Amino acid sequence: MKKKIQNKKRRWLKIVLKLVILGVILVFGFVGSIYFGLWGKVPSRTDLVDLKQAEASLILDHNEELLGKYFVFDRSIVSFNDLPEYLVNGLVATEDARFFEHDGIDYKSFLRVFFKSVLLQDDSSGGGSTITQQLAKNLFGRKQYWILSMPINKIKEMIVATRIEDVYDKKDIITLYLNTVPFSENTFGIESAAQRFFNTTTSELTLSESSTLVGTLKANHSYNPRLFPERSQFRRDVVLQQMQKYGYIDEAARLKVSNQPIEIDYHKFTYNEGLAPYFRENVRKQMTHILDSINDATGSTYDLYKDGLKITTTLDNTMQEYAEQGMSKHMERLQNQFEKGYGSNAPWIKDEVMITELTKKLPEYKRLQKTKLSDSQIMDSLRKKSKKPLFTYQGDTIVSVSTIDSLKHYLKFLNAGFVALEPKTGAIRAYVGGVNFEYFKYDHVSMGKRQVGSTFKPFVYTAALESGMDPCTYISVKEVTYTNEDDWTPSNASGDEVDPYMNYSLEKALSQSVNTIAVKVLDQVGIPNVVNQARKMGVTSDLPDVPSLALGTAELSLMELTAAYTSYVNESVPSKPYFIEKIEDKSGKILYEYKASKPMQPAFSDNTRQTMIEFMKATVDEGTAKRIRSTYGISNNMAGKTGTTQDNRDGWFMGITPDLVMGSWVGNDDHRIGFSNTSIGQGANSALPIVANFISALNKNSDFNSITHAKFETPSAIVLEALDCNPDKRDGFFKRLFGKKKKEKAFGE
Repeated sequence: MKKKIQNKKRRWLKIVLKLVILGVILVFGFVGSIYFGLWGKVPSRTDLVDLKQAEASLILDHNEELLGKYFVFDRSIVSFNDLPEYLVNGLVATEDARFFEHDGIDYKSFLRVFFKSVLLQDDSSGGGSTITQQLAKNLFGRKQYWILSMPINKIKEMIVATRIEDVYDKKDIITLYLNTVPFSENTFGIESAAQRFFNTTTSELTLSESSTLVGTLKANHSYNPRLFPERSQFRRDVVLQQMQKYGYIDEAARLKVSNQPIEIDYHKFTYNEGLAPYFRENVRKQMTHILDSINDATGSTYDLYKDGLKITTTLDNTMQEYAEQGMSKHMERLQNQFEKGYGSNAPWIKDEVMITELTKKLPEYKRLQKTKLSDSQIMDSLRKKSKKPLFTYQGDTIVSVSTIDSLKHYLKFLNAGFVALEPKTGAIRAYVGGVNFEYFKYDHVSMGKRQVGSTFKPFVYTAALESGMDPCTYISVKEVTYTNEDDWTPSNASGDEVDPYMNYSLEKALSQSVNTIAVKVLDQVGIPNVVNQARKMGVTSDLPDVPSLALGTAELSLMELTAAYTSYVNESVPSKPYFIEKIEDKSGKILYEYKASKPMQPAFSDNTRQTMIEFMKATVDEGTAKRIRSTYGISNNMAGKTGTTQDNRDGWFMGITPDLVMGSWVGNDDHRIGFSNTSIGQGANSALPIVANFISALNKNSDFNSITHAKFETPSAIVLEALDCNPDKRDGFFKRLFGKKKKEKAFGE
């Protein structure tokens, strides 16, 4: 009996032994199949020597402060020397305490996880993956192999981890890991995470900030410090406890940080959000052309979204913040004025013909049209309500609206553009293409062309001075009917001739923006001469060959108009606006550097330039732009010109200081919708405040004293003598008695 039992045991032992051997063979065979690539290639040591990861290209302002990024994955690379010691220690203490002891695989942790997690189903055992294994996963990702996904991916990562340890030292591995690991909100790499959540660089991270970011690695959504601050703080404190446990910090240091709440300074760099999105979109477009030319010339393959390029632009981040804040502050107030001005008679409410026309241009209407629905069925479908986010100045709001409701909502919004140019170089220092890039993509600085109104008048007066007209030439404010122009009778903005017997000097005529005189000056100078003058100042858009050109019926972009005005403070030469200073690759090699093209010839004489500045200084001091002094208290040396177009559709203001030329435009995207009245729609009320808010902010910052304290040059003795006259004079008694009240003539006679 005893012998039978022994034989039975031997048979079972043989079976078990065979099963063990078979199991070992299967395990080794399975591992071998992975090792030799039967489940997909495993990166070799050669593959690991030159790891190339997609890296975000950085957009910098002219002071090399971060402005934004272009990326597939939001990743920026840093070196080991940039990593604070407590960041590295916190990572090791929390993720892989024996990191400096193992060669890529921590067998103690591996066995613990295997027995507790796999055999005992104990979830508290931890992950078991070393930092090096996690790096392998970050670099090469994981693939799906159905039920075998976990073991195959784990074994692959273990193989790759040992190879990484052969190729790189521990510092390199830590650096590679922190440059590739995903943090909260799809942010890749420690530098991008530091910038996004704390608005700082990696090297400047504090102990608390470092611990917070390390803590998010366990579950980057659940421990997102922006979304879940209390949960994130709890996890940060766990990291600090681990650091104390392994001797990296003492209890006093842990308690000091643990007693502090997490303070984030959130900055998101996305296509729609962040600083200067319209400007960044222009830079992106230019980068595409520049890189294409570099790649074609050198045989390179530079990629804006993957190659970690550094793009230094002309923008000034602080100026840009002031510009965006100044526009937003004003436009919210103006929008309220605009809507109240119309009340219940607003065209986006009452004009059914226009609304129907716009509805039929919607992509959704065209899509439904292809399904052979009738017009009434399509309109019924577009009236169905659903929850949608809508833009408001108080913040986006989710409301139940139909497609047509949404169209009406956006139809009522005014839009705006603002640009500030350095006149001597053409460098763009601030650029706001619209009120909100996410909802209004159209760029009103570079893309949009609108009638410029009275901001065209300086071209007329410049041409007049160049033709030899004396600044003290007096011209009557009387209305004139031009018989060969369909009996056209241009009138002044007020609609009244305040005193039909008054005559204004050119300075007063421009500063008060008198329409009747502007047309008469154009008549005397000739349309061809005025067009030629505008061309010399850099205007390339079509200019209509009609007398109303004097009143600004030409359509120009804000950028084109502002660039032309730079000639008044750039030795009579218009500057050429530009966006990009230089482009460097990730190693610092300069790929492109802006070189100014040969400057244009002076557009007019220096005497004319000085005279025109005096004319436009009078516009600001006592003319149509005087509220920049009276209402906004701007005392800077400044010249400028307001503009308002027919039916109050567009408001303009051009502001000139010795070292900065600014242009602003305001109007509705639909040309048919103007302001309800001139008091709201005139450029002095609609566009001027954007420039005023911007300058006010600059004045409060001493860093911009060189700009805000700059003085215009004193005009020459010749110019001062030419301007030495009364601004106006009244017709004498006999001229008033026998002169005609209204003269009729042919334009150009």
